[in-house]
Amino acid sequence: MTTHAEMFFDPLCPWAWMTSRWLLEAAQVRDLEITWSVMSLSVLNEGRDLDEDYQAMLDRAWGPVRTIIAATADLTDDEANDLRKKMYDAYGQRIHLDGRGSEDLDAITVEVLEELGLDADLARAGETDAHDEALRASHQRAIDLVGDDVGTPVVRVEDVAFFGPVVTPAPKGEAAGRLWDGCLLVAGTPGFYEIKRTRSVGPDFS
Repeated sequence: MTTHAEMFFDPLCPWAWMTSRWLLEAAQVRDLEITWSVMSLSVLNEGRDLDEDYQAMLDRAWGPVRTIIAATADLTDDEANDLRKKMYDAYGQRIHLDGRGSEDLDAITVEVLEELGLDADLARAGETDAHDEALRASHQRAIDLVGDDVGTPVVRVEDVAFFGPVVTPAPKGEAAGRLWDGCLLVAGTPGFYEIKRTRSVGPDFS
């Protein structure tokens, strides 16, 4: 029987990218259907006292999520899900795999729109709050599922949701499937809240 999952992502988060690649691997070895939804690091961190460099990154981070929301605004659910995934892949390739980070997001957005044959004027969406109501609603859906103590990624599976898993590198093949099985087991256990240990390495995109 097919299991339906939903992953909430911000394109700038490297750990969400790792989780998304794991989910895609898990879907190859488990009967898993994934919906892709947007949440926002910029929204999540509003009003917080942050390091100056991190705040500058968050100021830039509005662009990709606003652009994705704008590009999918008038599509059917299936069409929007398909395009969100394509845009996420295109952003992630440039930001994470190509190592360009957040410094050149305006140019990256132009490239993503061109690659996917989308209206170039959508690049302007990142500069305005015209689609922020929909962006904030999508973000809030994720927070409502797991609470305020987490970030991106959030994964929902039927009526269970959790933050993470934070993992590097993304497991492949049956290892991805076993991690999926384990996440469902612990997240579906009544009263279960957290497993955690200190991260000793950064994201490995190999």
